[in-house]
Amino acid sequence: MPRLARDAPTPGPRAADVVADAVRAGILSGELAPGAPLREEELSDTFGVSRHTARTALARLTAERLATAEPYRGVRVSSLDDDALVALQQLRCALETEALRIVRDRGIRPPDVDAALDELAAAEASGDWAATLAAHARVHLALVEAAGSARIAEEYRRLDSEMHLLLTHVRPAYSSGALTEEHGAYVTEALRDPEHAVRAHLEHSTRAIIERRRAG
Repeated sequence: MPRLARDAPTPGPRAADVVADAVRAGILSGELAPGAPLREEELSDTFGVSRHTARTALARLTAERLATAEPYRGVRVSSLDDDALVALQQLRCALETEALRIVRDRGIRPPDVDAALDELAAAEASGDWAATLAAHARVHLALVEAAGSARIAEEYRRLDSEMHLLLTHVRPAYSSGALTEEHGAYVTEALRDPEHAVRAHLEHSTRAIIERRRAG
């Protein structure tokens, strides 16, 4: 397992949080590749925690679908195939559409979305894909959180971690500034007609990801 940054864990549930946070960061940064094994004994040695604590941390990552537990293979970093990507995007579509329907009916503009778009523009201009992914996530989350539904936002964040994992390893072809321009237009259209805009946007991104995968 690659060397992971870690804080000194404290006893009890907090120790499992520290381990899960460190492994999650390694997964989402690409340091831990899809399919990489996540072994209790290695985490226990690395973080100075019990096997039970390491097992609890892995269970949390499995619940987030960032890791997959398979019989006779143990726990590994998740790998999303095309079918899993389509299913993920369909669920994102349902959550984001409902959140934006609530926002539209309230007649409000999400308060954080313009700042998130500015962050996306700056990240994209820098050429930093990790920063671009984080900013991209903030644009979508700003739209979802504006609905004021803690449950929708919680479920959406969990799905966004899966999407972040996928996009860490598959970078669709975008010219400089195109992602920001696309999302600026998407925000405008989604606030007017969420049912159509969200579906069209996510279907477009799904095609772009699959095409990039097949291109190698």
